[in-house]
Amino acid sequence: MASRRRLWDGRPCGANPFALPRGALGRLAGAVMAWENRVQNTEALLYADPGPREDVLEVGHGPGVLVGLLAGRAGTVTGVDPSPEMVRAARRRNAGAVRDGRVRLRLGDAAGTGAPDASFDLVVSVNTVALWPRLEPAAAELRRVLRPGGRLLLFWHLRPRGFALSAAERGTAAAALRARFGEVRTADLRHSVVFAARP
Repeated sequence: MASRRRLWDGRPCGANPFALPRGALGRLAGAVMAWENRVQNTEALLYADPGPREDVLEVGHGPGVLVGLLAGRAGTVTGVDPSPEMVRAARRRNAGAVRDGRVRLRLGDAAGTGAPDASFDLVVSVNTVALWPRLEPAAAELRRVLRPGGRLLLFWHLRPRGFALSAAERGTAAAALRARFGEVRTADLRHSVVFAARP
C-alpha cells in the first residue's frame, strides 16, 4: 500500500471519514479514532512532556483526546482541525477546560492555523502528517507559529504496516522540515514514528 499511494501531491483528502470527518459518518469515525488512537495519544503526551508554562498547539486534534491530556499538563492548549464535526466533538469532550480558558479550539489546518507569529512553545500532531495535501506550506506555517526554542513533534502510525511511512516518504517529510527548521530528528517509538524539529 505504501509503495502505491501518492502523498503530498496537492490533492485534498477526499471523502475518507477518517481523514476529514463529516456528518453522521464523521461523528462515528471520531468515536473510533478516540478509541483506536488512545495509545498513540498517550505515547505522544509522554514524549512531548509539556511543561506547566508552555503554550501548546495541536494540529488536527480530531475528537480531542490529546487536547485533554495536554491540558492536564500544559499552560494553555489551542487546537485546530479542518472538520467542524471534530471541533464540536473536542469542545464537548473538553468543555470544562474550554470554559476555564485553558483550551481554545477552532477550524484550521497545518497550513493555516490562524495563530499569530511565535505563539507556541510546542506544536504537536498525531496521525495527520500523511494527510496534508502538501508538506512545504505546512512546515512554513508551523515554523512561523513556534517561539524561539520551541518544538515541533509530528507523530505517525508505525502499525499496521500498510499505514506506516516508507523510507522514501520519511525522507520526503524530513527534507521538507529541514528546509524550515534548524534541527530535525526522526525516531521510532513503540507505536509511532516521530519527526522532532526545532527552529
